Amino acid sequence: MELEIKSERGDDGLCIMTLDGEVDVYTAPRLKEELVEMIESGCSNVLVNLESVGFIDSSGLGVLVGGLRRAKEHDGAVRLVCTRENILKIFNITGLDKVFPIFSDAQEAARF
Repeated sequence: MELEIKSERGDDGLCIMTLDGEVDVYTAPRLKEELVEMIESGCSNVLVNLESVGFIDSSGLGVLVGGLRRAKEHDGAVRLVCTRENILKIFNITGLDKVFPIFSDAQEAARF
């Protein structure tokens, strides 16, 4: 399955990246490229919406961790929006739910 990535920059400086599809070894390089480009272009506070992601593997998790590290280097953060049980379970099992702030909706995440 493909991965569709939509990016937008909010007036408040928060950039939102909405993913739709699967984040795996085949699609992770494109996600990394877009995430790095977003952060390097001055948007270090990123909200990644995973609501339409049906699957994420370790390569996808690695891209998100790398994005978080890069954002922190620019005094920013990466927040996630996710309510899908199968995706949340992966974050719980790997302990990344303690690394990333995970919210149930974009409005809640934007207030953080």
